[in-house]
Amino acid sequence: MNHITAYDGTALAHREHGDGPPLVCLPGGPMQSAAYLGDLGGLAAHRRLILLDPRGTGGSAVPRDTTSYRCDRLVDDVEALRAHLRLDRMDLLAHSAGTNLALLYAERHPERVGTLVLVTPSVLAVGGTVTADVRRATARLRSAEPWYPEASTALEKVMAGRADEAAAQAITPFLYGSWDTTARTHATASDAQRNHEAAAVHTSEGAFHPEATRAALSRHTAPVLVLAGETDLNSPPAATAEVAELFPRSTHVVQDGAGHFPWLDDGGRFVEVVEGFLRGSANE
Repeated sequence: MNHITAYDGTALAHREHGDGPPLVCLPGGPMQSAAYLGDLGGLAAHRRLILLDPRGTGGSAVPRDTTSYRCDRLVDDVEALRAHLRLDRMDLLAHSAGTNLALLYAERHPERVGTLVLVTPSVLAVGGTVTADVRRATARLRSAEPWYPEASTALEKVMAGRADEAAAQAITPFLYGSWDTTARTHATASDAQRNHEAAAVHTSEGAFHPEATRAALSRHTAPVLVLAGETDLNSPPAATAEVAELFPRSTHVVQDGAGHFPWLDDGGRFVEVVEGFLRGSANE
C-alpha cells in the first residue's frame, strides 16, 4: 500500500494491482475502502489498477476536519493522486457512489480526464431519480429466487420510508446477480469496510449542484463508458441510460444477468467490455 499527502495534510492510501496502462479507480459506498473492488474481475491482467481509499477509510487517515468528507471536497484528493502519479491525463473508473466524485472531478478538471468508466453509477450528482415503479420492475426480474418474497416485502418498506436494519439486510440479494456464497461473503465484508460517519457527511447540503454539473458534462469531449447491471436494483439500466445521455461521446452497455457488482457476476464479460472500451478509446 502506498501513501500520499492531501492538501490538508491527511495521509491517503492507494493500492495497486496488475500491469499495463494505469487506471485510477474510485470506490463507492459511499466512503468505503477500495478493497471490495478486488482486481475488478481480472481487469488487473490488462491494466495497472490504482485504487484509492477515500479519507477515513481503509489505509487512509481520518482528517482533522470531518466536513472534508463531503463529495465535492474530495475532488482535491483525486487531483492530488493524479499529480502524485505524474499523469497529465488519467483514465478514471468509478463505481456506484464513487461515480458522483468522478463526475465532479470531470466537471472541475476536464482536461485531466482521458477516458471515463462509470460502473453502475449513482445519479445524485446530476439530479437524477429512480422511481418506485422502475425499482419494482427491476426487482421482479428476480421473482423466481427463493429469497424474493421476503426481499420484495422489505423493499416496499424501504421505499415507503419505513426501513429498519432487518429490511436493509433483506434487500441485499437484489444487488447481486446471484445470491451465492461469493455474494454473501462480499456483502458481509463490504459493510465493515465503510465509514458510516463519513457517509452521512458525504452527500450533505452543498455537495452537489446538478444543473452546473449537467451543463459541464454536456461539454465533456472525452469518451465515456456507462456500464449497468441488468438486474441492479440500486442503479437500474433506465437510470444509467440517462447518465450516459448527458455526454456527447458515451457508450451505454447493460451486462446481462449482472447486479450492482458486475465484475463479481461475470468477470470475463465485465473485463471484455471495459478493456475493449479502453483499448478502443486509446486507438482513436
